[in-house]
This record gives sequence, structure tokens and C-alpha cells, in this order.
Amino acid sequence: MSEYLPGLAGVPATKSNISDIDGEKGILAYRGYPIEQLAENSTFEETCMLLLDGRLPTHKQLEDFDQRLRNNRRTQFHIRDLMKTFPSTGHPMEMLQTAVASLGMFYPGNECLTGADACGDLNYIHNMTVKIIARMSTIVAMWEHLRNGYEPPEPRKDLNYAENFLYMFTGKEPDPLMAHIMDVCLILHAEHTINASTFSVLVTGSTLASPYSVIAAAIGTLSGPLHGGANQKVLEMLQEIGSPDKVEEYVDSKLTNKEKIWGMGHREYKTKDPRAKILEKLVDKVMDVHSSNMNPLLETAKMVEKVCEDRLAHKGVYPNVDFYSGILYNEMGIPPDQYTAIFAVARSAGWLAHWREQLADNRIFRPTQVYTGEPTRDYVPIELRS
Repeated sequence: MSEYLPGLAGVPATKSNISDIDGEKGILAYRGYPIEQLAENSTFEETCMLLLDGRLPTHKQLEDFDQRLRNNRRTQFHIRDLMKTFPSTGHPMEMLQTAVASLGMFYPGNECLTGADACGDLNYIHNMTVKIIARMSTIVAMWEHLRNGYEPPEPRKDLNYAENFLYMFTGKEPDPLMAHIMDVCLILHAEHTINASTFSVLVTGSTLASPYSVIAAAIGTLSGPLHGGANQKVLEMLQEIGSPDKVEEYVDSKLTNKEKIWGMGHREYKTKDPRAKILEKLVDKVMDVHSSNMNPLLETAKMVEKVCEDRLAHKGVYPNVDFYSGILYNEMGIPPDQYTAIFAVARSAGWLAHWREQLADNRIFRPTQVYTGEPTRDYVPIELRS
């Protein structure tokens, strides 16, 4: 009998050279480059190319890729009209999954997906990657306006990816500091080995489903609170706490009742999430810049980490990337229910890199199971059943 491991914990599901994690040392690297170096020196556009192609691009390659992203930000009016039919109370992740799935009807992209050896066309893969990454942010930003009854602004070609995203989202010229922070957040969320949503990419991609269906499946997986939804929960928790002086009582009550403290702990890391360290520095920078008009949630978050470190560090529980990302999005004026959708925008880069890797050596996933049901038995006519 095959051994059953709940959640496939520790079971290798694929071979990949896209990213790597050392949970004991708190190391995350994309294609061998430490996340700290990418956050400091790279851009989201360059990181997308690194994840997809396995190497840092030349200036000309990056310039061409960036221009293609800018040229593909717009969506057909049919997409906007479709989104107008969605209930305004719908969660952004439900909207995003539906809208991305519908892209395949307006921008067909399955002409290469006809057989096991039919997907080695890198031009096809790059074209689909550009179309999806470029339009993901547009769709998320459009929804913020449409659900409030307004027409969304058109994307701007003179802005980079993060700047245009913030502009489309708020309708205002992006603050340079906040645009930089958004760019870093996109880099940090772009990839993280074989997590639940990336695994769904592998499974869906292995059937040669269209890339829109592949990404829609990943969005659905990411939407759960145990995966991408945690950053929204963190901000709700901080709002519930209210102020730094109430943190200790709140944390102790949660621990006593064995309840979850959102943003704390990670299945892979036994030390502080390296992405959380980067985001914490950005929070400190925001606190310095806005010292005269401090958001109390920032101070509350810092106190939560301090108290949790005292209570939980000995168990290897530290802040993860979700703990600080939501606080920073809040500073940008982004509603909490949009945080996971932004996560999906960033992670689309990693998802599509894994989609390409899956197609390069494809075999449809067909795991087995451990059957725990009844042995073979005879059918009983309904009149003889007691």
C-alpha cells in the first residue's frame, strides 16, 4: 500500500530550477539570485524575465519586454462590459478568476496546445505571458472603479508596471515612494516554489489547458485564507486590536484559546521570512517619512511582532510576507479585499514560469490514492434494502 501523507507534505511533485527555499536559514532565491538583491536592484519587469527565461536580460531585451507589457495593458471593451455585470459586492478574487478565464474567449491562445510535443514555441509562450501579466493588473485596477460605479482610467504607456498599476487603481499620479514599494512587493510575491496555487498550475497545465484556464485555476487556489488571503486577515486583525497598548492582551488571548494570529508562521520557514524582513524595512521607511502623521496601524503591527517574538520565537514562528504587505497596501489607499488580487498579479509571473517549465517536459498528473471505502459487494435492489 502506498503511504498517505496529508497535503503531500514533503513529497516532490516536480523538478524545477525556478526558485529555491532554505527554510532553516531563511533564504529565498529566484534562479539563484537572493531575493534581497532582487528587491534592492531589480524591477518587477526584469524579475518577470528572469523567472521566465532563467537569466537576467540585456538592456535591449528588457526594454523590448517592457514595451510589450505597456502595449498590452489595454483590454477590449467587451471585458469591461462583462465586468459591469458582476455584482459590486463580489470579492475581487472571484471577479479576477472569472475575468481572466474569459480572456481566452476574446484573446484565443490555445493554438499551440494540441499535443504532447506541440508547445516548444518560445514566441507563443512569451506572447501569452506578456498578454496575461500586462492585463492582470489592468483588470484588478478596473474593478476598483467599476464596482463603485465609475469608468476606470485608461492605462498609461509612460509609466512602468508598478506606477501604472497605482495610477489606474487610484486615478492619481503615483507617489514615487509608494510606487517603489509596490514594485518591491510585486517582486517579493512573484514566485515561491511549489505552493498550492503553483501546484494547481502544474496540474492544469499538464492537461494542455489554455494558459488563461491555467491562471484562472491558480487564482481560485490562491483565494483561500490559508494561502493568499492571509494579508487581508492581517489588516483586519490590526484594525480589531486598535492600538499598540492592546496588543499584549490580544495576543495572549489568542494563544490561550489556540487561535491563529494572522501573518505569523510559515510552513517552509523556521526563521523570519526573508520577504518579511524586506517589507519591515519599507514599513520603517514609511514611518520615518510620515512621522508627523503616523498611521496607528503601523505602530500596532510593530508591537504585534515584538510581542509574538517574545511568545513564539522559540517555536520557530515569525512574521511571514503577509504580515507587512497588507499594511503597506493600506498606506497606498488600497482596500483590504484587494490585497489577494494584488498577490495574484505578482504571482502570475511565477505561475507562467512554471507553466513554461511544465510544458517543456509534460506529462499529465495522475496521482494515486489510498482507498478507505467498502470492499467489493453486490448491488441490493431497493425493495430489499432495510
